[in-house]
Amino acid sequence: MADDPAVTDATIVHTGKFIVAKVLTWRDANGVSRKWEVADRLRDFGAVLVIPRLIRADRYIVIRQFRPPANRFLYEFPAGLIDDGESPREAAARELREEIGYTATNLQVYPPAYTTPGLSSENVNMVLADIDEDAPENRTPTTEFDPSENIDTILVPRSDLMTFYTREADAGHAFDSKLATFILALQVQS
Repeated sequence: MADDPAVTDATIVHTGKFIVAKVLTWRDANGVSRKWEVADRLRDFGAVLVIPRLIRADRYIVIRQFRPPANRFLYEFPAGLIDDGESPREAAARELREEIGYTATNLQVYPPAYTTPGLSSENVNMVLADIDEDAPENRTPTTEFDPSENIDTILVPRSDLMTFYTREADAGHAFDSKLATFILALQVQS
């Protein structure tokens, strides 16, 4: 019987300001030594992806922002890195304020999941956020963008998410895979 696969060595080949590139040596289930290239965050405390829903109107808040690695604007949910010493719940609340200007009445934080395990060890806590649009703090949302952010906010009724997705994709606009998966999951569920 073969051993379980395992990483046996990690060699750093480049360290940047935010990213570290490594070559992993790992042993497969048959005992064969193999190589794998990885790009990881230098300071990795995880990340959050927030799925914000305006509860009375049953609308989801989608953002559109330029993503340099994709060299284009993407439709996505608010997301961001967890700061050192910050909990996923605190990071989600902060990202909501910064990116869309809302305060959630309820945040349901789920265990982390890997976003691109073929490339990186990055993991993300999914967070469902209920937002009471009638609450005084949400009547006039005010964002607090980071200097590099330029974000458009789009409110999409739950019943229109699939139409929004197909219309924008057919027009050549791009989607983050997590938003696309969420929309498709709702479609399958119906």
